[in-house]
Amino acid sequence: MRFNNKFDLNLLVALDHLLHLRSVSGAAARMNMTQSAMSNALLRLRTYFDDELLVKIGRRMELTPRAEVLKDSIRDLLVRVDWAIASSAQFDPAQSDRCFKILASDYTLVTLIPRLLARSEALAPGIRFDFLQQVQRPERALERGDVDLLIIPEEFSSKLHPSEPIFEDDFCVIAWSKGKYGRGKLSRQDFADASHVVMRPAIAAQSLETHYLEQRNTNRREDVSVYAFTALPHLVVGTNRIATVHRRLATAALRSLPLRIIELPIALPVLRQRVQWHRYRSNDAGLLWLRKLMHEVVAELP
Repeated sequence: MRFNNKFDLNLLVALDHLLHLRSVSGAAARMNMTQSAMSNALLRLRTYFDDELLVKIGRRMELTPRAEVLKDSIRDLLVRVDWAIASSAQFDPAQSDRCFKILASDYTLVTLIPRLLARSEALAPGIRFDFLQQVQRPERALERGDVDLLIIPEEFSSKLHPSEPIFEDDFCVIAWSKGKYGRGKLSRQDFADASHVVMRPAIAAQSLETHYLEQRNTNRREDVSVYAFTALPHLVVGTNRIATVHRRLATAALRSLPLRIIELPIALPVLRQRVQWHRYRSNDAGLLWLRKLMHEVVAELP
């Protein structure tokens, strides 16, 4: 296929890899081409756009201003073409070997996903899943086609793509059952004075409970910070520290750790998790099936 009888649309794929990898050798390897063939493709692209696109600065390749403008537009176009070709009104889960890529937190992995996997294995034994770590601006992962679905808090979902509520949870405090807070209620002053273990999410500058607490003019001593929700219960055991966590995570940890669940002395909003997909994929039969399955599994959660 040609554009204006000058531009081979196959070069768009090469351009996409070049702009995202910023490497001729990396783009060549991704497309299973020789480095000389990719260099020739870059030369043709530079001629067509009358721009260097990639320039060497020191030991790195950087994008020109024109290339920065092209980068997201080219990826969006290729994703739309790929989905238009690959999409089908038919999806047979029992026969499919499709791999669903889902961006989700480790909290979601230990609460919702085990039940989802058990149910999907019974209905669709060939289906595969690739769960990816949360990142800043997760909607870009959707737009680049890197993931099929996001499972994220409502506050972090994008207004540019459709989403739907999947489940809710509230917050509580956990403490070592043999420690300072192993008995009795937790006052607001106790909460402020205690040493806290907190989670710093990759998806945002601060966690939801930190945001909620700041809105209520409540401070806490954040003495230990980690990058995973599931680490929090383990890190309060054997100490007098406490952690504010999702109740479902606390309940799961209680089965194997000497913990106590304590009610928060400050009322916080509930966590509302949403599942989100690209606006071009609302009719993807496979994603429709998977979203329906998620709702069925959530309905059975305690």
